Amino acid sequence: MSASLSPGLYIVAGPIGNLSDLSSRAAEILRGADLIAVEDTRVSAKLLRHAESDRPMVPYHDHSDERVRLRLVERMASEAIALLSDAGTPLISDPGYKLVRDARAAGRAITTIPGPSAAIAAITLSGLPSDRFCFMGFLPPKTKARTDALTEVATLRASLVFYESGPRCAASLGDMATVLGDRPAALCREISKAYEETLTGTLSELAAACTAKEPRGEIVIVVGPPGERPQAAEEDVEAALVEALSRLSASQAASEVARTLGADRKALYARAMELRGKS
Repeated sequence: MSASLSPGLYIVAGPIGNLSDLSSRAAEILRGADLIAVEDTRVSAKLLRHAESDRPMVPYHDHSDERVRLRLVERMASEAIALLSDAGTPLISDPGYKLVRDARAAGRAITTIPGPSAAIAAITLSGLPSDRFCFMGFLPPKTKARTDALTEVATLRASLVFYESGPRCAASLGDMATVLGDRPAALCREISKAYEETLTGTLSELAAACTAKEPRGEIVIVVGPPGERPQAAEEDVEAALVEALSRLSASQAASEVARTLGADRKALYARAMELRGKS
């Protein structure tokens, strides 16, 4: 067991590009851990050299055998085990949640050492509303699955954050424009690296730019929230409510119409009860 670190799991956030972004506390953990679980030993070796750490590494990723995870949890009873992803904060579109889940179930001590996250960094660069946002990770590669995923969040009144690869950027941005509407967006790439760049514009403009020149490097797309929904005409709301009442309870009908047309649910419920009383 490390002389300075208590046994347990240490979730260590590493840099997303610039090695100097590694915190002094994170470096201290990497020097003091008994073992470091990493996605790719070749990638992490560079960071460990920067942190002046000579601690042993073990590969741990989405394809690791369950026995690897169980062995790590066992060792946490008497050793300090650090979890490190290839870049940024572990578990954010990276493997690790099962390790944290099993460690917690086994009663192991768990500590997080916070630090860089590409999603958060991109939001700060985008100039888009940040009071509410939804992190979507990587969209599915197939068009149908991608549009289905976008449809699920199309009405969410929040900024949306996606990770994407350069070759898929144009297609993904085009689908976003089709499903979400041509909203303002930002494409941030190579954050904290020498060629950091942020492009802003509408989704269709960014799609055209990526079609003309495929972006390279690590990419985060931030999409602004939907605009204010136009108020539905009173007669349209009434017709929708009558139709919903033909198949739903008053409460369910009011909720459905409120959600789809943006009308006040309490007023809709009162009207639904009136209509039910007349029938």
